[in-house]
Amino acid sequence: MTHCSRHKKQLSRRDFLKAAGAAAAGVAVAGCQKETALPPTPEAPPTSPPQKAKDTTQPQVAIASLRNYDRKAVYQHVRDLLDGIGGLGDVVSAGDRVAIKVNLTGGTSSPPVTGGVAPIDSFVTHPEVVRALGQFVRDAGAKEVMIVEAVYEWASYVEWGYEDVAKACDAKLIDLNDSAPWDSFGHAKVAGHHVYPDFAFNHILEDVDVFMSVSKLKNHWWAGVTHTMKNLFGLVPYRFYTLREGDSYRSEFHGEGDTPTTRIPRVIMDLNRARPIHFGLVDGIKTAQSGEGPWIQNMTALEPGILIAGKNAVATDAVATAVMGYDPTAERPNPPFIRGDNHLNLARELGLGTNRLDEIKVVGENIDDVKTDFEPCWG
Repeated sequence: MTHCSRHKKQLSRRDFLKAAGAAAAGVAVAGCQKETALPPTPEAPPTSPPQKAKDTTQPQVAIASLRNYDRKAVYQHVRDLLDGIGGLGDVVSAGDRVAIKVNLTGGTSSPPVTGGVAPIDSFVTHPEVVRALGQFVRDAGAKEVMIVEAVYEWASYVEWGYEDVAKACDAKLIDLNDSAPWDSFGHAKVAGHHVYPDFAFNHILEDVDVFMSVSKLKNHWWAGVTHTMKNLFGLVPYRFYTLREGDSYRSEFHGEGDTPTTRIPRVIMDLNRARPIHFGLVDGIKTAQSGEGPWIQNMTALEPGILIAGKNAVATDAVATAVMGYDPTAERPNPPFIRGDNHLNLARELGLGTNRLDEIKVVGENIDDVKTDFEPCWG
């Protein structure tokens, strides 16, 4: 496998989107662009999202192997994943309201990855994976299903097939950049926070009974990998978390200079404590390596042909990281955590789960049998 060229520079998302003519275009539906400052924290203590009972048993993570997004095949393999970890009965109860967070980074103005590979086949969550999960969530008795993301523009849902998914699952599409159906945003508290004591959240994120994260199997320039836990960056309205006027991404999460090295992993921890994940599904059927989106110039398409599922986000991401050919306990500057501290190590230290493979029960495919060595973000 060819190593990434080390002399190329990272193209910032801001510059990339400006070049594409999208920097000022919108990351929210019409009508929610007027708020530019973080709404004031209410005087009453913020409420925390509903908590499921803590599972103290050995975490189980399931791996399935498949090579395409054929609807029937994806449905069957998601079913096998769920069967392997005991089903959804201990996650979704009859009458529950369920939110499924997808990863639709970059917006529809993003060009294809090198070679003309479509976004859903390279750097955003494929709709067929969400369709299958949504159907099983309904079968488990969910009263209401919502597909949520702070989309770059509503067209992300439309052009990437999510309107059809929502119809098939009787789900609602929610843009988390907007406070609708409420008039204002809520504030989710972070106990023992690293960086943020609370976050501006659409109240849906506080009110749902079950929260799921469905991500793409990818590298990340700063975080090393972006799976179930890093996917939560897209929970907050970007416009409340920018450093400069005109920034079209959450630049405040990154900070300035060298601060992303320590700041981004700890923001990930704050987000995951503000809105705990009950189930994670990682789409690695078709993806890309060396970056999280085409603003990373060395990013290239890859087809690992796998799906990964688990009820503990840390363990799920540890297995996903191992499947990419990395040690999930590695520390900076060892790949893939070249620039940033390993957020999986931080999560283990906080008691959120384990990233040690010998403490995780892997069911379905074996890690070594499906491993695909990803090129990290060398730069």
